Amino acid sequence: MENGWKGTMNGKPQRGQRSSRERTTSMRDVEAFTKMTGDKNPIHYDSEIVAKTVLGGLVVQGGVTTGLLNAVVAESLPGPGTVFLETNWRLKKAVRVGETIEARVEVIEVRDDKPICTLKTCVVDSLGDICVEGTAVTYTLPICEGR
Repeated sequence: MENGWKGTMNGKPQRGQRSSRERTTSMRDVEAFTKMTGDKNPIHYDSEIVAKTVLGGLVVQGGVTTGLLNAVVAESLPGPGTVFLETNWRLKKAVRVGETIEARVEVIEVRDDKPICTLKTCVVDSLGDICVEGTAVTYTLPICEGR
């Protein structure tokens, strides 16, 4: 029975289905995240301090990095109306300001009775190094009438 996905914009995804989204980070991202959260950690703003660390340069907040996964899930797979129920992410590598990253999701489990998916998630940098990896469970709201 697949009626649990009735009314969802993209319909029921399939196991193994994938989607991704890419963007280049900027100081504007750092500033917007600070405005939302109040996170003013010097590793995001003070070039002199951070130059003396293993980071070697300014980095974006982890929420900026993982936020790209929000966009993939809400816009592409499973798609509009989707929210996270649970995330389990390991932040493995900092992302520098000005670095291009790609968020990737893959459907690893789909329920028929409810619009719930389990996704394999990761964010990689331009070298292909994993910056974030883990899993997420999503729920997709039925926002389309008559489907």
